[in-house]
Amino acid sequence: MNDAKVVAEKLLQASAVKLSPENPFTWASGWKSPIYCDNRSILSYPFIRDFVKSEMCNVLFEQFSEADALAGVATAGIAWGAMAADQLKLPFLYVRPKPKDHGLGNQIEGRFEPGQKIVVVEDLVSTGKSSLQAVDALEAAGLEIVGMVSIFTYDFTVAKEAFEKRNLKYHPLTTYPVLLELALEKGIIQQEQADLLLQWREDPANWTGV
Repeated sequence: MNDAKVVAEKLLQASAVKLSPENPFTWASGWKSPIYCDNRSILSYPFIRDFVKSEMCNVLFEQFSEADALAGVATAGIAWGAMAADQLKLPFLYVRPKPKDHGLGNQIEGRFEPGQKIVVVEDLVSTGKSSLQAVDALEAAGLEIVGMVSIFTYDFTVAKEAFEKRNLKYHPLTTYPVLLELALEKGIIQQEQADLLLQWREDPANWTGV
């Protein structure tokens, strides 16, 4: 299995995760958040990128050896899915949020056959909504979803419950609690800030800050 704490350390090294409990970020949903995660920045650091890719491939190999292909969720999951598929020598697809409004009108790009076993690749999971939309699209095309991997998850209860309801096997490389524990150990945050960051995770939709 992969080392979640080492992956979390790599995210901090690449500044993929920013912690700001006193000056929270605003997500597209309107939620106030003391953390912002952008794993796309990892792509700019070749050695960190290679490590994260290898960790993802380890999880895919150990947990989903039956997979026939990988499917990245557009857009951030595409690069990671394609790199992992290349290393594991598996076919690769990617899934848009909705079908194209021109050309062939595809929502799923890539060659596939109904009945193939697919693992969905995400970079980040928050509520799980976009992930399950991709799962719906793939299942509607006749594909069998055997699970999902991501680099990071906020570990929200709403996502856990949604995946359990769908019986979706999910393996993140690292999680929000692991990252906070590491940030506390390294002195990036103090205990008071850690408590605030954990409080946010309990009810992120209604959290207003300090």
